[in-house]
Amino acid sequence: MADLQDELHTTAEVGELDPERLDEFEPLVSEAVAGVTSRVGDERANSTGAGAGAGADTGAEADVVAGAGGNPLARAHSLLAAHPVADGYSGIAWALRHLSWYDLELGDSSVDTDVPRLREGHVGAMFWSLHLPEGLVGERAVGATLEQLDLVKTVVEAHPEGLRLAHGAAQATDAVNCGRVAVLLGPAGAAALDDSLGILRSLHALGLRVLTLSGASWAGERGLTRFGEEVVREMNRVGVLADLSGASDATVRRALVISKAPVMCTRSAARALRPHPANLPDDVLVQLGAAKGLCLVPLTAEQTGPTVRDVADHLDHVRQLAGPECVGLSGTYDSGAAHPRDLPDASGYPRLVAELLGRGWSETDLAQLTWGNVQRVLRTVDFTARAAQLRREPSTAKIAELDG
Repeated sequence: MADLQDELHTTAEVGELDPERLDEFEPLVSEAVAGVTSRVGDERANSTGAGAGAGADTGAEADVVAGAGGNPLARAHSLLAAHPVADGYSGIAWALRHLSWYDLELGDSSVDTDVPRLREGHVGAMFWSLHLPEGLVGERAVGATLEQLDLVKTVVEAHPEGLRLAHGAAQATDAVNCGRVAVLLGPAGAAALDDSLGILRSLHALGLRVLTLSGASWAGERGLTRFGEEVVREMNRVGVLADLSGASDATVRRALVISKAPVMCTRSAARALRPHPANLPDDVLVQLGAAKGLCLVPLTAEQTGPTVRDVADHLDHVRQLAGPECVGLSGTYDSGAAHPRDLPDASGYPRLVAELLGRGWSETDLAQLTWGNVQRVLRTVDFTARAAQLRREPSTAKIAELDG
């Protein structure tokens, strides 16, 4: 993550920092951001803990896991009870759009995701994708994204005993502590902006938290244009995460340089193990780790392989190159993708964690993998946004002005 330095102008208003004193403020902000990005995995030690066991004594949690004995699956269930899964990508919103009737709290076999299976899999939070079919652009893309947002809110309101809408790390933790699964909005596609920063701010006000940097003229094979870079800066200012899964390699590399907040890859594994275009090469994984970003490894046969062991191989590889604080999980259920054996739906996470326990993953690394890393990124993005809002106003840049 780049230093908190912004080249754009600020204006002095009542209650804001004096621009002449920003040099005094800069070391404090940089030091604070460094402190936030270094806190990983152990959110349970404070009042907004890491999950259903938030705030529990660390030693007590270790005793619970140890009490499961040598059975890896039993240990996995015990660990996930304290550190539930934050699932980085779900296609459930688009899947439900095509069903005439469903009941997620009772259970629904027509989808991969429902409340009973989420509880069985110890899922505490999910990012619900707002991605649209290819070909929708301009006003049609904006309108369809708004319809998706409305659908998600309607679905969550219709299932109050199982789901709760969340707009950040604290609300996600609150939902889990109340026995609900937190639903976060995004990622949406770049086409949803219709090349307008005002629409970006409006979508954020409606709850959008993640935007994918692909499918737009300003984020293509050649990387980010000048307007694309301004989009990233404005995302940093309002608190929208940049999703780089599916973006071109040039866009990924440039975004890692431009973004002051951590970036996230919602559906990317290791290209060295499986040469899928959405997977990341080793040098980018190293860059992602240096920037304290997050690679959420998808549980899809196409990107990671047909077995639980294949998924674990990718997690091992990403952890080795990017670091244990920069790897997470992305179920990618209800997206139309095929899934590995033993991981057919959202209930399968304990089997994956059991495999990782058998490979020697520590409880600390697993707690970061399932919950802590996503919490860290959400908190850091919010902090970066608050700091950026002190130094720049909402951008009024137009694509015609910057890209011609």
